[in-house]
Amino acid sequence: MSVPRILRCHPGIGPRVQGKAIAASDNFSVRYDLDYRRGIFGRPGHALHGVSYVGFILVLNAAKGGVASAWMLQELVTIGKAPLALVLNDANPVLVQGAAFANLPLVDRFAIDVTGAIATGDELIDDPQAGEVHILGAA
Repeated sequence: MSVPRILRCHPGIGPRVQGKAIAASDNFSVRYDLDYRRGIFGRPGHALHGVSYVGFILVLNAAKGGVASAWMLQELVTIGKAPLALVLNDANPVLVQGAAFANLPLVDRFAIDVTGAIATGDELIDDPQAGEVHILGAA
């Protein structure tokens, strides 16, 4: 087994989690990119269109969208259709607020482009309090 690679970032919010990544260099809107009824990326123009996000660590570029993002994350957790965690190059304050409200792990502000460092299928440990994402195994 290979030695885990550790990516450092700004300390985030939420609990430490381990799971598989789904990654794309696209930006991310909770309200407009996700089909929460079906648990998939629903916007046809998104790189992950049709892919289930439920229970995965989402690795994406930047948060977009407004106040609907905050309540939408809580709703996803409530109905059991939430991702396991969010790993972004750049989150906006509204998404951070929503993740905190939903107790959904979120980290951002890496020194590198995280969408190029993590691939779909990689096994990750997301440790927001430490400001670290550990890549345990490659896809």
